[in-house]
Amino acid sequence: MWPLYAAGFTTAFGAHGIAASLGGFSEDAVTSLLILGGLLALYDGAEVLLKPLFGTLADRIGARPVLLGGLCAFAAASAVYAIADSPGWLWAARLGQGAAASAFSPSASALVARLNPAAKHGRAFGSYGFYKFIGYTLGPLLGGILVWAGGLRLLFTVMAVLAAAVAVWATLAVPAVPPLPKARQTVLDLARRLTSRTFLAPTAALAGATAALSVGVGFLPVSGRTAGLGTVATGAAVSLLALTAAVVQPMAGRALDEGRLTTRTGLTVGLLVTAAGLGCAMLPGLLGVLSGATLIGAGTGLITPLGFAALAATTPRERLGQTMGSAELGRELGDAGGPLLVAAVATATTLTYGFAALALLLALGPLLALRRRPAA
Repeated sequence: MWPLYAAGFTTAFGAHGIAASLGGFSEDAVTSLLILGGLLALYDGAEVLLKPLFGTLADRIGARPVLLGGLCAFAAASAVYAIADSPGWLWAARLGQGAAASAFSPSASALVARLNPAAKHGRAFGSYGFYKFIGYTLGPLLGGILVWAGGLRLLFTVMAVLAAAVAVWATLAVPAVPPLPKARQTVLDLARRLTSRTFLAPTAALAGATAALSVGVGFLPVSGRTAGLGTVATGAAVSLLALTAAVVQPMAGRALDEGRLTTRTGLTVGLLVTAAGLGCAMLPGLLGVLSGATLIGAGTGLITPLGFAALAATTPRERLGQTMGSAELGRELGDAGGPLLVAAVATATTLTYGFAALALLLALGPLLALRRRPAA
């Protein structure tokens, strides 16, 4: 399992490692901001388009080859810019990284499910989520240190070495998991499965949690600066959010496996806690920022392993890659949609109302979908 945890860390570090590099692209702060936003969006955009396709491929040829191929491609894409060191190759490298992460991320999730019995899925996905969120937490910090020490070339060199090392580790340690025989599936069968309550309910919860996480990381520092807080305080709030989410996930997974928590209850409570965190973010000053970060992190940490465990429990094992890829697509849409919603409402009113809009959506929308779902 450890190489799979390392793969989760790699995709998270790859996504956010460049986030602290503002100012490294241009002397013009506005131009740097636009370039940084484009580089982040390029990575996520490739994931949105390709994760379901690579998930389906993992079911067809096996998750392990797709995992290894994705890690090797990530290393190669990173090495392209480390060697070429030109603006055009930087964009190409980010696109390649995002496409490669689209391959090994859902494959790793599918292998977590295949290599663990159903009774341990909560704990397995909790541990996988822990290391992935450590990547989100440390990514901007480590990325900023590497860019400071040696520029973007050093950052991409480290990414290439990391992905290559994880690929070698996975080759040696991850067992072969052959694809399972599958009954013929029509487009109608796929549509029916992806629109069923057992898929939509946990996926909606995962998308909502990711939306809140993205909003917390992006807008809590803005709220803190508006209240007169310094960069240290706002940076600590973001780290607190990600660290709380990481720590809560293994505990939530163990509670699910031991029968102390059901999927329905955990997802419902997680959504309410996350919504409460967004409500706290509406409070002024340090209290609002820290309480908002803590509750958003706790709610996200509760939802993430339970959502993936629920999907694994209700998906035919021969279709796990396709389901995990489609669920990851839902998360990526939440990652993009949450900040867009908050930004649109904040532009028309204030940031406080932006937080309120997403909190209301989390408290009402997914809860309606979960209301009639039997406990799992």
